[in-house]
Amino acid sequence: MTILAALLFLMLVGAIIAVETTNLLSAVISVGAVGFLLSIAFLFLGAPDIAITQLVVEILCLVILIRATISRDLTAVSGEREFFGMVVGVALVVLVALAGIAAFEQFPPFGEPVMARFPDDAPSATYLAEGLDRTGAANIVTAVILDFRAYDTLGEATVLFCAILGALALMRRRARRQRDGDETEEGDAA
Repeated sequence: MTILAALLFLMLVGAIIAVETTNLLSAVISVGAVGFLLSIAFLFLGAPDIAITQLVVEILCLVILIRATISRDLTAVSGEREFFGMVVGVALVVLVALAGIAAFEQFPPFGEPVMARFPDDAPSATYLAEGLDRTGAANIVTAVILDFRAYDTLGEATVLFCAILGALALMRRRARRQRDGDETEEGDAA
């Protein structure tokens, strides 16, 4: 529980930095750090499917936002860096690394089945014992994804679809603007 509290604290710090900073790129990176920490929190809460979905959507959104920020924010980086900002950045990297190490320590030893860690009345044991009878699917993974957790799978697929659709819409708009700009330049030259 202390690890989850530390992750929550770091997410709050990242959110405050994102809101309070005047540099747009720093705000985008802080929001990305909050999303990354949230996916780690989902891992600790025993929801790896949601963590993977969060991570994929977070990476996609972060790439798009950084690209949009770099094209808008034309501030030059000077050779001098703020000492406080560098210390906070190094501290955040160290804390995320420690959280990652703590997450890996929670994994079972190599060769030990993961299912041995859960009690007999856990949903996973029910899925394995009754999956074929209740769903008729010979593949237990298919039974879990499409029958037992169908709404969860539908929600994850919807989130991924919307993220990809948004990325495509942004890229098409930018390509259209560039194409229209090239056509007007050609029209002016003629």
